[in-house]
Amino acid sequence: MTDIPRVDFAIIGGSSTFSIRFPEDLNREDTEVLAKGMVFDTPYGESPQFKLIRVGDKTALTCRMHGWRPGKVTRADASRQVFWVFQQAGVKKIFAEGGVGAINHLLELRDLVIPNDYIDHSMRQDVGFDGPYLMVMREPICPTQADALYQTAKERVEPEGRHVFKRGIYVNTDGRHFESRAEVQMFRTWFADIVGQSITPEVYLAREIGACYAGIYMVVNYAEGIIRDWDHKDLSDIFHNESHTIGHILLDSLKRIDAEQTRCNCLSLRKETLLKRYEED
Repeated sequence: MTDIPRVDFAIIGGSSTFSIRFPEDLNREDTEVLAKGMVFDTPYGESPQFKLIRVGDKTALTCRMHGWRPGKVTRADASRQVFWVFQQAGVKKIFAEGGVGAINHLLELRDLVIPNDYIDHSMRQDVGFDGPYLMVMREPICPTQADALYQTAKERVEPEGRHVFKRGIYVNTDGRHFESRAEVQMFRTWFADIVGQSITPEVYLAREIGACYAGIYMVVNYAEGIIRDWDHKDLSDIFHNESHTIGHILLDSLKRIDAEQTRCNCLSLRKETLLKRYEED
C-alpha cells in the first residue's frame, strides 16, 4: 500500500479503453505514467489498481473498468472504493467513458454521446458514503466538462463523418446481462436515448465528494428490438478498434479544462442535509 497522491483530476476507464494499456498504448509525447499498480486500503475493501499519470501540466489518477472485479467485489463496493480514493486525493474533476446500447433510432454504431441526464433503473441506488449531504441531481453532468468532451470529440471524429451528440438520456441498468426487448420498449417510453451500466452510482458519488463529473459513451450495439439484432462481431470490432479514439479524446479533454469549479453549479448542488442526528429524551 502507498499513500494516496493529491491530484485535481481523475479518469475512470470503461469498456472503450479496456482492450489497451491506457494511456501507454496511445504513445503520446505529452503523457507519462508516473506510477502504476497502486492499491489502497479503503473502508470498503482493497481498492482496484490505479495509475498516476501526467498529461501536459496536469496529474491525474486513473483506473480500469470502473474498478469492477467480477467475483471479487460487488459493483457497489467497487464504486465506493474508487470514489473514496478520489475523495482522499482531493479530486475535483472526473471524466468517465464506456460503451452503450442505442435506444434512440437516430443513433448509429460508433456514434458518441455525452449525456446530460440519466434514469437510474439499477438496484444500487443507495450507494454512498453516508455523508452529511443532500445531493441535488437537477444537473448531474458538469456542463464545462461536457463541453470539453464535445469539442474534443468533434475535432477527432467528425472529419470521418461520425456523429457526436452533447445531449442524451442515459438509462442505467444492472448487468452483466443485456436488457430484454420489453424493457427497451419501456425505456423508449421514458425518452431514454442510450442504455448502459455505469453512470450510476458514479454521478451520486461524484456529487457527494464535491467533484464535477462528465462522461463520453460510444454506441457499441443497438438495444434489443432497435433497428436490428446486434451482432457479437460488431461488438468485438468496436471493443478492439476504437480504444485509441476514446483514449485520445479523454486526454485531450483533460488538457482542455482546469481545476476551477466556479463556472458550473456542481458544488452548489451539494447541500447540507436536513436530517440531523439527535438523542431522544
